[in-house]
Amino acid sequence: MSSREQNRVLAGPPIITFFYYVIPSMIGLLSLTTASLVDGIFVGNIVGSDALAAVSLLLPYLTFLIAISLMLAIGGAVTAGKYLGEGNTTAASDIMSKTLITAVLVNLFFALLSLALEPTLYAILNVPAHIQPLVTEYFAIIRWVFILQLSTMVLYYFVRTDGHPVLGTKALVIGALTNVVLDWVFILHLDMGIAGAAYATAIAQLIQCMVLVTYFFSPKRTLRFSFKQQNWRAIVSTAYNGVSEFVNEVSVGALFLLLNWLLIAQLGANGVAAFSVVNYFIFLSVMVSYGVADALHLLVSQNYGAKNTPRVYAFLKISLSSVLLTGLLLAGALIFAQTSLTTLFLNERDSEVTELVGDVIGLMWPVFIVNGINILLGCYLTAIHKPAPSALIALCRSILFPATMLVFLYLVFYHTTLLSLSPSPLLFLIALPIAEWLTFVFALIYSYRFRPSTLLE
Repeated sequence: MSSREQNRVLAGPPIITFFYYVIPSMIGLLSLTTASLVDGIFVGNIVGSDALAAVSLLLPYLTFLIAISLMLAIGGAVTAGKYLGEGNTTAASDIMSKTLITAVLVNLFFALLSLALEPTLYAILNVPAHIQPLVTEYFAIIRWVFILQLSTMVLYYFVRTDGHPVLGTKALVIGALTNVVLDWVFILHLDMGIAGAAYATAIAQLIQCMVLVTYFFSPKRTLRFSFKQQNWRAIVSTAYNGVSEFVNEVSVGALFLLLNWLLIAQLGANGVAAFSVVNYFIFLSVMVSYGVADALHLLVSQNYGAKNTPRVYAFLKISLSSVLLTGLLLAGALIFAQTSLTTLFLNERDSEVTELVGDVIGLMWPVFIVNGINILLGCYLTAIHKPAPSALIALCRSILFPATMLVFLYLVFYHTTLLSLSPSPLLFLIALPIAEWLTFVFALIYSYRFRPSTLLE
């Protein structure tokens, strides 16, 4: 039996193969989402809405670090997947080694830089004075945790690419469950406040990394790690293939920065806290979409390398159907179970913020219908080595359209006399669903232009 016939990615039944890779990825990423949601529930209910705002105010910076790591992880995994499809295991192993080493060094550099320039960073993030003690309490721990967390994330992508999705999922699930349990212990029982959430994350990430590292002891692994590397310029071209993910994430960080500034101008920390509650559900939607996209990266990149166009078509159709259904379900849940979902994160003391959350949901629900499709189509273009259009789609959905619309509507609604009535202080947020749907149009155009049937032309 040939190696291609033994590789289920290249020869297995499409639907069965798709769910073989998607279900572990989905379980793992939903575990991460659950841990994040539980963090928010404990922090919001025990520490208060100001603590939710404190975490949200750090998101632009933390998202920037995630952007760099995702660029390395996805660019490296897609490149390694292509080499594996071609049967070149040595080149695939070298890419993994270079990417992991680079991820550790880059995240260490930014941890030290953020420590040295902390006051400047707070000024850029527009952290209100009364929130700064909470931000510092959390950030003093989490800046070091991110070195381990993001390096582990990079390893996760390569473990999956090498045909070990169950191990990757096992690591994520164990880490997430640990985080949930420690949140309960540190925040609720030991009354450690927002620092308890950071310490829970730190210990959970360490355990997750220890589980994932067992990959290097597996006799079935194909990729081999080595510190001895040459041709470091290859990491630049590899990272470039993940540039759309970098653009997407760093633009999301810039968008959060703009949103935080506008929300503070309109409603102060309460506005940031209200949006942060809804953002947990946006995060859930995005993580589900990336769970599907993780599988699509692997399935499409290897079949693209093997020049198997019909299988690329099949996996793309199944993926799109999955994220569309998910988006419709989440939009429906937000509309019809709004009160129940909001009270998960806020207690009776924060009634003003609770009311604002309802207003945000009323404006934001259309985002959930197409945001997963936009993510998936961008990932498809990355997997077929079309980084430029993929980056453009990511740029449109994550910063170009939303930032332009936010500033435009903010000025129209609150700084002109074009409207005779005084609009809601949150009405400018309608810019976000408008931007997502405009991106959807662009994503369809580019995906049709680079549809699977054109790949071998």
